[in-house]
This record gives sequence, C-alpha cells and structure tokens, in this order.
Amino acid sequence: MLPWKRLLRPLAALLLTAAVSVVPAATAHAGSAPSRGWNDYSCKPSAAHPRPVVLVHGTFANSVDNWLGLGPYLVNRDYCVYALDYGQLPGVPFFNGLGPIGKSAEQLKTFVDRVLAATGAAEVDLVGHSQGGLMPRHYLKFLGGAAKVNALVGIAPDNHGTTLHGLTKLLAYFPGAGDLLSTATPALADQVAGSAFLTRLNEGGDTVPGVRYTVIATRYDEVVTPYRSQFLDGPNVHNVLIQDRCALDLSEHAAIGLIDRIAFHEVTNALDPARATPTTCLSVIG
Repeated sequence: MLPWKRLLRPLAALLLTAAVSVVPAATAHAGSAPSRGWNDYSCKPSAAHPRPVVLVHGTFANSVDNWLGLGPYLVNRDYCVYALDYGQLPGVPFFNGLGPIGKSAEQLKTFVDRVLAATGAAEVDLVGHSQGGLMPRHYLKFLGGAAKVNALVGIAPDNHGTTLHGLTKLLAYFPGAGDLLSTATPALADQVAGSAFLTRLNEGGDTVPGVRYTVIATRYDEVVTPYRSQFLDGPNVHNVLIQDRCALDLSEHAAIGLIDRIAFHEVTNALDPARATPTTCLSVIG
C-alpha cells in the first residue's frame, strides 16, 4: 500500500471524529417529536408569534437530539415549532446531515411547504445549528426560499466553511483524500473552506433580499474555525458574539446550540425583535 494511502484512512477518521464529538448521542426516537412539544401539526400560530419556527439540525445530528434544549424553550414561549431530518445516508441511522448540502436544501424546501400548508402561515422563521445555519442559505438563494422565509437564525453556522484549526488544509497533501471525503460524506466536503459548494453559495454576496439574518457565534468554537468566518456580510444582518453579551459564557460549538440559554434568549430576540430584551448573563434565569 502506498504511504499516502496508509495516512488517508486515519485522516478521514480524524475529520469524522471531530464532527461526531460535538453532537449528542443519538436516541432511538429520532425523526419527529410531537410528544416533546414540537412537530405538532395541529398547532396554530398565535397573533403574537404568527410564523412557525423550523429547526434545522447540524451535521451528524437529528431532529430530536439537536433540539432537546431549544425546542421546549420555544414551545414554552408559545411558538409553533417544527424540526426535520435531512441529509440521510443509506445504512446510517440517526446520524443525519451527511448528504450533499444542495440535496438537503431540497428536503428543507419540501418540509417548509408542509409546515406552511399545515399552519396556514405565509412565512416561516428558520433556526439552524452548525450546518443547519448554512444549508438554508442554499434554499433561500437557489430554491425560492426567500419568498417563504422571514428570518434565518444561525447558531454557530459555518457560513464560509471551516478549516478545523488548519486540519482540512492537510487534505491537499494526500492525493484522493478529498475525493474519499466527498464520496463517503458529501456534506463534510461541502463544508471545507474553499469548497465548490461554498464558492457558489457566497458568490455575489452572503445574503438575499427580503430575509433577516442573525448569526450567533462563540469565540470558543473549536469546529467552525476561525469563528469570525461564521459572520455574514450584507443588509439585514445582525452578527452576535455571545461573549459580548456575557463574558462568562464558555460555550463551545456544541453547547451553544444545545444548552446555552443565553444563546436561546438571543434566538427569541431575533425571532421577535419588536419584543426583544437585553441579553445578559442573567438571561439564563429567563
């Protein structure tokens, strides 16, 4: 076996391990979660919160585990909340978000249409963690999503890809490594900084007209690096560094989307800016 082939397998495994390490353990109930308060298709949006919220999980995650914190948080504040599974690969249960991101965006399009039909709403708001904050931008830009989405809130989104602290740059030194990554887990290849997917997505500007964008990032993000690459440029953009709200917040990539109630408070501010209240370290009490 050629020397580079001996190194290729551990390199790919290291990339996969880095992604897997930042999501919670999958449960046997992944798919839909009406018993947890979201994906209740009998829910009718209120006058206070007229738009249903669609939650978009991250890589290696699913529609239940990614939202065990934020899902109930929003339901308890009288939002109609829905979550989809996307990017499934054959023979890989529970761990989703692995297929080509463009195809995943098509799944999001179908899901949004279903939510709008069930609720009678004219638009939805999207809240995504990690890839879940990136993937909807393809839907908005190329699949007509801008006409059906009021706001996109990205929690630790890899809007301009990631270098994994420079690890992805090693791919160039191993012939065939990029092809292996693209074949085995297309979404991971799409999220590498400089990928063809990201180049096309960001060409001509980060945003599209008619949609409000919020990015919530943490300086301690160890997956999407550098962390400031998460921020968007353009009109109707609000970039938030969570440590500017609470310097004591030590959340990294996983925690900011899973359990960080300071980030959750910032999400509700983005969903309902007319009723926004200051986000501080005391927001964990709210």
